[in-house]
Amino acid sequence: MSAAVEEQMVVKAIREECPWESLPKRLQSTLHTKDEWHRRIVDYCIRKRLQWNTCFARRVYREGEYYEEMMRYLRRNLALYPYHLADYICRVLRISPFRYYCDILFETMKNEQPYDSIPNFTAADARRLTGIGRNEFIDTMNKCRSKKLMWKLNKSIAKDLLPTQPVDFPIEPWWGVCLVNFTLEEFKKLSEEETATIDKICKEEANSYVLFDMKIIDDLYKRGLVYFDVPVYTDDRFKVSRLEGFVSNKDQSYEDPIEELLYAVFVVSSANATVAELAATLQADLYQLQAAASFACRLGWAVKLVDGDSVFKDEVEPPSLSNILSDDDEGSNASINSEKSNQQLLSIDTNGPRRISGTAHVGFVVDANVTSYLMMGSLSPGLKSHAVTLYEAGKLGDSCIAELCSDLASLEGKKFEGVLEEFANHAFSLRWSLECLKSGGVSTDDSTDKDGETKTPTNLLHENVTAHLANANMEDRDEDGLGEVPQDNCSTDVLDNKDANISSVSMGLPERGENMVRIEAQNDSTGTNALMIKRKYTVDVLRCESLASLAPATLERLFLRDYDIIVSMVPLPSSSVLPGPSGTIHFGPPSYCAMTPWMKLVLYTAGHSGPLSAVFLKGQRFRLLPEPLAGCEKALIWSWDGSMVGGLGGKFEGNLVKGNLLLHCLNSMLKQSAVLVQPLRIDDLNASGNLVTADIPLPLKNDDHSIASVVAQANLPKEQVFNLTSVLKDLSSKFQLTTLGYLRLLRLNNLVESDKFHPENASYQWVPLSLEFGIPLFNPNLCEKICERVVASRILQKDDLTEHYDVMQNVRRRLRELCSEYQATGPVAKLYNKRGSSRDLPRTLINSISSRWDPTNDPSAPTNTRTPSEHERLKLAVRQRCGTEVVGFDGRTVRSYSLSPEQDEVTTKHISDEQSSTHEGKPDQEDAHSKDVTLPGLNLIFDGVELHPFDIGACLQARQPLWLIAEASTVSSTLI
Repeated sequence: MSAAVEEQMVVKAIREECPWESLPKRLQSTLHTKDEWHRRIVDYCIRKRLQWNTCFARRVYREGEYYEEMMRYLRRNLALYPYHLADYICRVLRISPFRYYCDILFETMKNEQPYDSIPNFTAADARRLTGIGRNEFIDTMNKCRSKKLMWKLNKSIAKDLLPTQPVDFPIEPWWGVCLVNFTLEEFKKLSEEETATIDKICKEEANSYVLFDMKIIDDLYKRGLVYFDVPVYTDDRFKVSRLEGFVSNKDQSYEDPIEELLYAVFVVSSANATVAELAATLQADLYQLQAAASFACRLGWAVKLVDGDSVFKDEVEPPSLSNILSDDDEGSNASINSEKSNQQLLSIDTNGPRRISGTAHVGFVVDANVTSYLMMGSLSPGLKSHAVTLYEAGKLGDSCIAELCSDLASLEGKKFEGVLEEFANHAFSLRWSLECLKSGGVSTDDSTDKDGETKTPTNLLHENVTAHLANANMEDRDEDGLGEVPQDNCSTDVLDNKDANISSVSMGLPERGENMVRIEAQNDSTGTNALMIKRKYTVDVLRCESLASLAPATLERLFLRDYDIIVSMVPLPSSSVLPGPSGTIHFGPPSYCAMTPWMKLVLYTAGHSGPLSAVFLKGQRFRLLPEPLAGCEKALIWSWDGSMVGGLGGKFEGNLVKGNLLLHCLNSMLKQSAVLVQPLRIDDLNASGNLVTADIPLPLKNDDHSIASVVAQANLPKEQVFNLTSVLKDLSSKFQLTTLGYLRLLRLNNLVESDKFHPENASYQWVPLSLEFGIPLFNPNLCEKICERVVASRILQKDDLTEHYDVMQNVRRRLRELCSEYQATGPVAKLYNKRGSSRDLPRTLINSISSRWDPTNDPSAPTNTRTPSEHERLKLAVRQRCGTEVVGFDGRTVRSYSLSPEQDEVTTKHISDEQSSTHEGKPDQEDAHSKDVTLPGLNLIFDGVELHPFDIGACLQARQPLWLIAEASTVSSTLI
């Protein structure tokens, strides 16, 4: 019997409390003796930190022996003090948390282990009680080692240097005060006041710390005569704050369900959810969750909302009876209603976009790199605390966003060089993004201030953010600078807008309990006041790695319960998680396939425009490059797994390699993943040999559905903006771009037909290169422009985002169709990978394109006398077409073939039938939650207009016949 199966059987038997006589025979033969079975029972209960009177260990061990064995196990592993078992450990055994942590510190010093060997939560709690942190530990060890021979002979020197009483630490008024079992000598030493206090503790049902003389209680605690209980009930609510005092040591190497649950509690906690609802969200044991929440409160990392009415108010507003929601407000805030049970959450209609009413709750998803940039860059002292909280807890709540923006604003005006410049760029972009989301992306049209200066949407965005943050913190005067957001030197690019005649703006701050801000704009032409409603926004910053550690079902419940909108950064790591296609609105990748080169192929085929692109299968090896790639100056390479060549570029930029290295790079990358290659001529590059690209911020359309003047924003020379506007209009008509992100366009050289080539007569054409969903933090200028587009489009202020939902559904459908058609099990791959490959199919030559994929070459003329012609670059795109076509290269000539009309008709029907059946069998939900990367099942080529199979058999070395592979696959499937 394997060890895994044996462990499962043992755990099941312990949970069912099976005695030795009732165990299965094969389990008895494995355990050998009854004593061994009893030992396994105790080990399991100790690892789970179970109470003796509720676990199976009560039948085999006495209570005192059980808890003494548990404390030996905890000391050996430097584990966290079991506060939820303090009723026996602290009251009966008289092992206080202070004494326990002093023993752990002594054992660590005696064994001369480093401070990092103490697990992080244990180190944080020990520091809170003993005052010994990293610096104090090192100082004590230096004092011990200075004794030299005496330290080697007598390790107890370290114990003499440890504190004898716990240090002062914050105690909340609602904490409970509990007595230990006194000895007679201890009782005789009590003063009259202390005796009266102890009598009161014994007699009173309520034993809150605030009900007693705090000085007497503190003195009794330091003498070890009382201990504190932090009660947590099922209907309590908590708000996670910053992790002040967190120690970044190693994670625990032992099993501790409460400590492991703490990280999940940090992520899913909400001031609007009770402890019972948190347990339902995590599908966790309620008792263990209460213990985890209690420990977080002890260390000050979570704040208990004692006033039940306060959970219905905005977290940043002071308590007030007038701030309790009315019946109408309760209906508008149904998405976060605290009375909503888990069953009600799961029954929410998710067949369409969520309609946002009242306060909108946004989750901004970033990766661990952002936290490391803020932490390691030493950009600002205040940022480190936020970075530690975001990294360890996985979440920064809305109450911390104002202070974070203030700390980020302190970087303005500073100069950074080298690696620090990259850190600062992410910090600037993060501030822009948070300000935009916090203000709800609201600004009126260009207006004039009292000095006659024109205000752009960006200026007004800053003013709205400043007013909102000042209102949110007007009652909190202790936090300096939180009510102000310094101005940036904003761009004054002119955006198209039809309502340019608004001359004055007045914004009303929200009253307590209101979920909207009233903005009145006076119109000069009519003399009337237009009332605009600004929805209030709360923003949480979430770390995608922490979200990925949650179960998919837990994550879905979290999104439905706490958030109306999820906004993702660009680029997201492949391990990140995405919300489902329905329910929570997501401004980010619609599916995992959108984070791969499949998205580029969808963009090209939808707009019938794009650079020449070739897709090659994983595992192939080239002996020579096919003609589209042979002789190119440089090439862009994109891999399906996001890998890079020699560290060049990034997965959001591709890998630009020289043409003479392309064969080696392709053969190296094809070992790991399929790749997409885009060859470039020398005329497609600038004087430095680099790409010329233009990033177009999205949403593309304004609130009045007009397209923004992105040409003016691009600041390109006149000869480089040829067809930029027409390309955007044409692409937006075929591929709706009403989402947050950016569209990257690539400039390609477009030769004109003439007897002589004149550089001054050259113009350029722009084609789409890539489409990224989300907010890019690596480029502050692009991030700023995206925020301006959010303001101009008012996309965050719409009651429902049906248009965005429809666009994302359309993108998801296109991705699904393309992947299902060209994956290894798709209809096209099955057709062209069958016995004999496509060469055995009846076909007709319809084009002989060229022996060189060079627009300046004419196949009918000698190589050295070929003349440039505009139409030759598009010769492949404008050729005669048919329903089913193969582009092939035989080593000398590129040709396109069509199947016979009969075969073409049968094939088209076959592909259509398989696509429809595939779509019926794979709903969107499976698409969104599947992290498996779908790889292409055959070589493909995009000719500038359409996508076709690409036959490059003559270029491959040591290849197996496709018909043999297909036949072997068929035989193996029948045998299974």
